[in-house]
Amino acid sequence: MLKEIEQTAEVARYLWEKGWAERNGGNITVNVTDSLDEASKSLPAIAGPFPIGTILPHLKGCFFYCKGTGKRMRDLARDPMSNGSVIRIREDCSSYEIIADKPVMPTSELPSHLSVHDYLLAKGSPYRASLHTHPIELVALTHNRKWMEKDVATNMLWSMIPETKAFCPRGLGMVPYMLPGSVELADATIKAIDDDYDVVMWEKHGVFAVDVDVMSAFDQVDVLNKAALIYIASRNMGFEPDGMTDGQLKELSTAFGLPK
Repeated sequence: MLKEIEQTAEVARYLWEKGWAERNGGNITVNVTDSLDEASKSLPAIAGPFPIGTILPHLKGCFFYCKGTGKRMRDLARDPMSNGSVIRIREDCSSYEIIADKPVMPTSELPSHLSVHDYLLAKGSPYRASLHTHPIELVALTHNRKWMEKDVATNMLWSMIPETKAFCPRGLGMVPYMLPGSVELADATIKAIDDDYDVVMWEKHGVFAVDVDVMSAFDQVDVLNKAALIYIASRNMGFEPDGMTDGQLKELSTAFGLPK
């Protein structure tokens, strides 16, 4: 578990350095169940129980490291266990308790993060990490309606540089603006992931990414935002970038066995 928390702290530092985590913006939730020994799993609660607000049957007995509510990514990078906590989902699947290290309340968006984790476990996904952050250039794209249409942004981003499709082969799902932290946003995010996306764009807000670990989730967002930067740099130079052709993208998919 220590290794996963250290990796989370490293990612938190990257998010702050990139300007994607202003104030207490963004959230990270990692399923650490498989990395805990039995003694750790048996630790008594130091706070709680607290209601989740919904029933998540596939999370019974699971453990998560969560960024704390109101906590800053730059502080989490420096001291992850003072700016986050480990929680245990109780037998009722509708409440949790904090077991380590301090009674730091998890992110206010915990219900939506846990709902995604419940969905991932239900479908047998190996993904154990969820990341929400505010990548500047990707968020900027969502202020133009054309980029919110299905796969319009995906195809543009893929065409900017071959690595984008190679390392983000499912592209970028789009979710129209909804109240942050709402059940509606959580449901829409799960639907987008179910449509075969690993990274989901929340209009005028940020991205939500899932992957096997938090570094892999960060890498996908980082690659996608690099493609957006290339597009914007081209426009700033005064021209519309040509982008890779459909034939070149298809060749790339065939050569690397990509899913799309």
